[in-house]
Amino acid sequence: MIQGKSISGLSYAIKKTSGKAACCAISINCGTRAEGDLPEGIAHFVEHCVFKGTEKHSARSISQLLDKLGGELNAYTTKEEIVLHATVLKEDIYKAISLLFEIATQATFPEDEIQTEKGVVIDEIISYLDSPSEDIYDNFESRFFEGHPLGRLTLGTEESIKGARRQDLVDYYETYFTPSRMVLSVVADIEEKKMEKKVCSLIGKYCATSKPDSSKESPCTYPTPNFFSIREDKDNHEANLIIGSLAPSLYDENERICCVLLTNILGGPAGNSLLNAELREKHGWVYAAECNYTQYKDAGLVTISVGCDKDNLTKCIKAISKILEKLKETPMSEKALKEAKRQLSGQLAISSDSKESQALSMGKSMLAYGRVDSDDEHIKRINAISPEDIRQMAQRLWEEDHYSQLLYL
Repeated sequence: MIQGKSISGLSYAIKKTSGKAACCAISINCGTRAEGDLPEGIAHFVEHCVFKGTEKHSARSISQLLDKLGGELNAYTTKEEIVLHATVLKEDIYKAISLLFEIATQATFPEDEIQTEKGVVIDEIISYLDSPSEDIYDNFESRFFEGHPLGRLTLGTEESIKGARRQDLVDYYETYFTPSRMVLSVVADIEEKKMEKKVCSLIGKYCATSKPDSSKESPCTYPTPNFFSIREDKDNHEANLIIGSLAPSLYDENERICCVLLTNILGGPAGNSLLNAELREKHGWVYAAECNYTQYKDAGLVTISVGCDKDNLTKCIKAISKILEKLKETPMSEKALKEAKRQLSGQLAISSDSKESQALSMGKSMLAYGRVDSDDEHIKRINAISPEDIRQMAQRLWEEDHYSQLLYL
């Protein structure tokens, strides 16, 4: 892998891998937390609108270009980044990179397209609100980080999107879509030095000079979480529960890896995770049970979420409490921990087989740390974790009266 930075301040990571398909991504250091006084959800709205026209291409011609390449163009917004990415045949990768740069540096925000996208985004918000299992997480996070930039809703609200003006979109775009805030990541079956030469040429074409960072983003500050236990009546056929606590940030390196392993043990994708084994496989009480760890610059958030019949809710809560108490009080056996490490390492290896996953992971890592670590380095950190490390992390996350609960009934 080749990693570097251009004179404009744009960073890049390039990796050679086998296969006919190739993936490229531009990750921008911004997201919802950077909205400041702009309407809530403007970052996500910008992500929608950048595809609706550039100085050279209309929305229709952008779509037609991708159709000709037989590729896929997509994007997403988080609290801390906006990512534009494309997957194409390897011989078309430079065309795809050029298009991403054009969208990231020359978007024009036509007024008629903005009005159309308002409807699309509002429909997305309504759809989200109609799905309790999805809405509950954003509602929880907004309450937990209330008063902090991390508490802003990524989609915004109907009211905030209806009130957004073209100038709001332009202001956000011009402030944050600057080379020093961008990372280009490329994964393709092309010799890395050859790719780097072409990529640097494209960077020079679209980002010839550095641009002053005029952002007014709030500096990273450790959030003071709001501890609560709230019930909302949704008149739904099932109960949705989320329990969450403050966790290590992106920059708490060793603790972060320990937290990743613990959450995977507790409620990762495998059927033998503690929550799945007890609540779903053994008792059949839940439709879904999982544990997620979201990492931010300031802090992280670990959540346990379940969806179940209302009659099973009390039993689920008692079982979850019992599982957490055991993790806090009794160190795992070396054998069980070894299996958990092997399982997590396998999941990382499988995800690395996807070019898209690799490109997106490389971009996120470059934004956060200015580097991309190898899989071997990740596995080395995982293997260094002890049973006592897991127990102490469980005690930290699930300390009595230091976590919050939101229930939809």
